[in-house]
Amino acid sequence: MTAELVRGQNHPLPDTRLEIRVSAGHPVVAGATLGDEGGRVAGVEWIAHPGSPSLPGVEVSQQAAADHRLAVDLEAVPAAVHRLSVLLALPVGVGGPTRFGAAAAPFVAVTGLDGTEIATYTITGLDRESAVVALELYRRQGAWKVRAMGQGYEGGLAAMLGDQGLDRPADLAATILEAVSRGLARSVSAPPARVPEAGRVRHSAPTAHDPTAHDPTAAEPMTVADVAPTLPVTPPPPAAGPTTGGGPINYAHPSRRAAASEPPRQAPPVPVAGDASGWSMDERLYNQVWGMFEDLARTTAAYRSACDFAESRLDKELDGVLSDPRSRIGGAGDAAREAARAKHDELTTRAQEVLDRDLAQLTAESEVVEPALPAAYARWDNPVWHAYRVPMEAPMAVRLGDLHLPERTDLRIPMLVRLPLERGLWVDSGRGRSEAAGLLDEAELRRLAMDTAVAHAARLLAVYPPGEFTVHVIDPAGSAAAALAPLVEAGVLAGPPAAGAAGVSAVLDRLTERVDLVQMALRAGAPDALPPGMDTAEQLLIVHDFPHGFDDRAVTRLRYLADEGPAVGVHLLMVADREDASAYGPVLDPLWRSLLRITPVPDDHLADPWVGHAWTYEPPRFPSGSRVLPQVLARVSEARREWGR
Repeated sequence: MTAELVRGQNHPLPDTRLEIRVSAGHPVVAGATLGDEGGRVAGVEWIAHPGSPSLPGVEVSQQAAADHRLAVDLEAVPAAVHRLSVLLALPVGVGGPTRFGAAAAPFVAVTGLDGTEIATYTITGLDRESAVVALELYRRQGAWKVRAMGQGYEGGLAAMLGDQGLDRPADLAATILEAVSRGLARSVSAPPARVPEAGRVRHSAPTAHDPTAHDPTAAEPMTVADVAPTLPVTPPPPAAGPTTGGGPINYAHPSRRAAASEPPRQAPPVPVAGDASGWSMDERLYNQVWGMFEDLARTTAAYRSACDFAESRLDKELDGVLSDPRSRIGGAGDAAREAARAKHDELTTRAQEVLDRDLAQLTAESEVVEPALPAAYARWDNPVWHAYRVPMEAPMAVRLGDLHLPERTDLRIPMLVRLPLERGLWVDSGRGRSEAAGLLDEAELRRLAMDTAVAHAARLLAVYPPGEFTVHVIDPAGSAAAALAPLVEAGVLAGPPAAGAAGVSAVLDRLTERVDLVQMALRAGAPDALPPGMDTAEQLLIVHDFPHGFDDRAVTRLRYLADEGPAVGVHLLMVADREDASAYGPVLDPLWRSLLRITPVPDDHLADPWVGHAWTYEPPRFPSGSRVLPQVLARVSEARREWGR
């Protein structure tokens, strides 16, 4: 039976291998400290946080998120540790609440690794606090208990760390928040939560598969999944049972969830395009794609977690055989080793079977959904582009490419981002750590980067109504003329690509002035009081070969546009190699972090917002020999002329 704790109440823990689940409804930073009997933390090496997520016996997420899964193994903590504190803090600079009192109360649950809740605690009573000690797991007379704390700090993360006995807490807090910023910069933003309305479907927890199917014993624990060397991830939540309040919207479809009375292995129904909630077909397809994205993330996490558990169990049993002198030699030892390997093979085989089943179901759904997508969500080889007509209203999202995982590289999930863009885009023309980029010479990589930027700009022009999206280009040396030719020839740019220092300065001045004027109008409560003739369309600035042609003043204005522009309809599309701007040092770090990095070649640098897998991003490509780009741009240009835009 689950114990519902109030502040100060404690409860015994029946297990030492646990999962601590946090649901806040908005991004929070989760961490943990290991303390002595007095609760004092010996040093920074005893705090797990996004910049250093693993300690003996505890592992936390590397990024801020609305939901967290902390893996805890109390048997693995050092003998000197008597208290494990779970810390929550609000990240800065992400547009979320700045105090806990302005948002829903965080919910924390301590569960077994099979998902059974042991104790829960809703952290109420917070107001101006921006950091809180949520729970404390403590050792008393050889047994472990959990205590509901709810100790908040108006001074934020630094004050909370200082109260834990850490030296220089402000420096450590800054380090943690910097790590959080890096994590957010590489994460694909989840769809925003919407207020439930009458008649609209909401589902319970994601259920792409039976969570116990990976482990035939059903009582054996599942360990933390090893997703990537630099990206530790905890296992996914269980699929069965009621969800706790404050969790994210679930986009899993009823057709992918078997009822409790149904056999777990029955064949799934035939997938249907648009089988998700929403007022329009576009909205239903958008939600369905995100549901597929989440299901693939979670089923892969469960598979990796099961394989990791099988490996750890094998190692433990083999160590046990070696530690027993009676079984080191002879038939008994050989039999024990064979039995351990057989159990390992059984577990991994079962995990693979469940993964294959889930992947087959998602593949079948993808084959139905992909042809049904509207132009804004479709690949360039989709026949929908041959019947393209300029829309009369903007879509809710746009496709920036595809995402896939190594377990099934041919199962591509459309990467859909909401419109208007909430952050700028950065097409990285550098090599980075990409294997695909390493096979290309520098000139070819830069050409592909500019082609990718043109493809994104063309799609944005195509999905907005006539005259509601304006594109400017800065090309200081004129080296992108060939890539820009389709946009220039179709006449869909605001003007010729700006060249030279004077051209760069002129474009930046115009857009900076526009941002200032719109901000002043909004602050005055008169959004319509703009100068006559001012272009009120969404603005996109393509910047090629940065920082060439930029002086210090131009760099400052570019940073200003990156920070302030998206809120008033001015967006950046940078095509640049970060190494080219290395002379500026850390001055440009906020600029790069503010942009969503995408690449001209496949690269596994993006993370999902649920589990944190490293996903391979595939940029958009036009079919070989296709005329779809000039045809689409010609129709955009024609529609603008007809509408006088």
